[in-house]
Amino acid sequence: MQARIEPFFDPVTGTYSYVVYDQPAGHAAIIDPVLDYDPKSGRTSTGNAQRLVDFINAQQLQLEWILETHAHADHLTAAAWLKQQLGGRTGIGCHIDTVQRVFKPIFQLEDEFATDGRQFDQLFADGDSLRVGELLLNVIALPGHTPADIGYQVGDDVFIGDTLFQPDVGSARCDFPGGDAATLYQSVQRLLSLPDHTRLWLCHDYPPAGREPAPCSTVAQQKAANIHVGRGISAADFIALRRARDATLAAPVLLLPSIQINIRAGTLPPLAANGHAYLKIPLNLL
Repeated sequence: MQARIEPFFDPVTGTYSYVVYDQPAGHAAIIDPVLDYDPKSGRTSTGNAQRLVDFINAQQLQLEWILETHAHADHLTAAAWLKQQLGGRTGIGCHIDTVQRVFKPIFQLEDEFATDGRQFDQLFADGDSLRVGELLLNVIALPGHTPADIGYQVGDDVFIGDTLFQPDVGSARCDFPGGDAATLYQSVQRLLSLPDHTRLWLCHDYPPAGREPAPCSTVAQQKAANIHVGRGISAADFIALRRARDATLAAPVLLLPSIQINIRAGTLPPLAANGHAYLKIPLNLL
């Protein structure tokens, strides 16, 4: 069965979220949902996530999974809120434990914060699969941007997270803890070895002036025109390009709040004695 795919774009963070489903009145998965966050006030809201809820209800779908391609550093996940609204199970790559171990001391998280991924319902390894109604999704390990990045392939469609962007934007940065340009190159080659007609669904688009945001590209388009990995670039040249570019990049605006929420599967930090949750901002550390 061909997957039905509905993309939702958040222009504030440049993020694409997806509802993937088998048929109306069938079963669905959500991939990379966004929890709105205002860094000026510290307030969260659910406008983007509510759009997903509204679509699922309108199509009379049963939500089976809320899937993350990785622990995002540029937006907060709405996974926990969506689970409260619609049910379903949360899933992420099995190497999320590596990411949690890196950031627990950076944010001085409470002793009770576990670094074995138990905050998620399911941890996926390369080659695992999951069912969404009549659809079979296969898990592809895509490390490099972070050690925990994975993709989800259903037929001729692959949800690839931040591994690649549109050809005129390029590839993911590799300067976060555990990131590695050589590893990302191998992950990209794995994607580019798929049939040319395969559609690669992106987690982000940052379109240059004059182009509208677009959620997917084909393997053929990436091979022919990607400014970082197209036209058969060698591993050595890609690594040099990626490292030089990463050295010029500022930290994402939402890096500090998003990581603290996303390694918790979207759950807010434990409430303080006054009944409010607090994030931590390490000074002069990152």
